[in-house]
Amino acid sequence: MTHAMLKGSNVPLEATAVRAVLRWTPGSDVPEVDASALLLGVDRRVRSDEDFVFYNQPRHPSGLVRSLGKKRLPDGVTDSVQTDLAALEPAVDRVLIVASTDDVPFERVRDLRIEVYDATAAGGAEPLAYFEVRPETGAETALICGELYRRGEGWKFRALGEGYSNGLIGLATDHGISVDETDEAERADRAGEAAASPAPPAVAPADATQPMQPGYGYPQQGSDSPAQGAPAPAYGFPQSASTQPAYGYPQPAAAAAFAPDPNFRLPPQGPQFVRAQ
Repeated sequence: MTHAMLKGSNVPLEATAVRAVLRWTPGSDVPEVDASALLLGVDRRVRSDEDFVFYNQPRHPSGLVRSLGKKRLPDGVTDSVQTDLAALEPAVDRVLIVASTDDVPFERVRDLRIEVYDATAAGGAEPLAYFEVRPETGAETALICGELYRRGEGWKFRALGEGYSNGLIGLATDHGISVDETDEAERADRAGEAAASPAPPAVAPADATQPMQPGYGYPQQGSDSPAQGAPAPAYGFPQSASTQPAYGYPQPAAAAAFAPDPNFRLPPQGPQFVRAQ
């Protein structure tokens, strides 16, 4: 029997492993939706950043919570997360099932729902429960669609639909995940500033008519240069403009090649919410 759930309602789960499926109707103006999961303790916080399973970290180190990826079906698009409830260590009190977009509000997502299946059942089985997820304001970019939580010796599923207008970053920090303050938008702004900044002036090549830097210990005169077509000068003799710089004297063009990049930035720390390419 499939339970049609209302917000805040719950249903007991007899399955030892469940598959939570987010489903929505695609369209030209509909953003992609991503499913993710947070493993929380009794304090409703993660134990470490590894307790966050999302598109750049699709598998928990234990292997008991993992993303199954997206599927395009005739009646919609799905993204799924599977959880082996019976094997989860006691320190995990609940697992949040989250939907998020790339900074596009959920008011543009049509027919969003979460379905919970027995992961051990044969294919084609009916869902144990489903919940039609409706954002409260429409401005949310991340939604906690539901949660799997312990009750006594068993597990239950609760329908939630709680939203965050600041996306995965807001949801993650609210549950104890360390996220760098530089988010994707700020990184994009910095990249644009770097692209718009003028390039450093090019170093003009050395004029062949000017005297070269002296070789090691031997100041050179123009009259001492070897004849045209002769082999490369030996140690201590003047070098032509096309050769490598004399021993111990780096030339301006070579020094410029190793100058530090003024636009270099250290990468942000914590989970990265920019999609891996």
